[in-house]
Amino acid sequence: MIVILVGPPGAGKGTQCKKLVEQFDMKHLSSGDIFRSEIAGKTELGQKAKQHIDKGELVPDQLVIGMMISAVKDADYNCILDGFPRTLPQAEQLDIALDKENTKINAVIELAVNDETVVKRISKRRVCPECGAVYHLETMPPKKDGICDECGSKIIQRDDDKREVVLERLETYHKMTEPIISHYKESTAEYIEIDGSQQPKAITDDIVKRLKEV
Repeated sequence: MIVILVGPPGAGKGTQCKKLVEQFDMKHLSSGDIFRSEIAGKTELGQKAKQHIDKGELVPDQLVIGMMISAVKDADYNCILDGFPRTLPQAEQLDIALDKENTKINAVIELAVNDETVVKRISKRRVCPECGAVYHLETMPPKKDGICDECGSKIIQRDDDKREVVLERLETYHKMTEPIISHYKESTAEYIEIDGSQQPKAITDDIVKRLKEV
């Protein structure tokens, strides 16, 4: 089974992928992780992608598709795609590539979260630059204000987590990624909308129930 998990930044896609991998014995395919692996392994596709990245350019869709299809094959077509496809052209090219392999996307799960919730979640996130521990000023604050519980270092707010940057990321998501939701609603894939504002366990339970029906 091939599943796509889509949602705005801060929707909790990474958290849910980990839970679903355990529940359904599927492979979690993160486009970012695959990029790094291909580049580190100095594969032909990885080297081509690196040339664009080093120049500050976007990696062409054809290279992205090539790397993702290769990863899907390696997963024996039993995987959850996280962070891909990001655009409608990528979704369309993925469909074509999978059709050539006589397979298709089985389900698309959208974690629906409004912008206000996303901004609140991400802008209040803090991380430890030394050990990588993650905190949230409201839901999971450190025991001592501004100090990491694990190593005692000063926690920070990443640039990507600042309100103005989060708003820019959301704008990009609405413009570039939301169209793929309409695309899959009209396809043969099972479209599943989940309320992403719930607690993580409730979200997992909802997804598991719906996927079992698929």
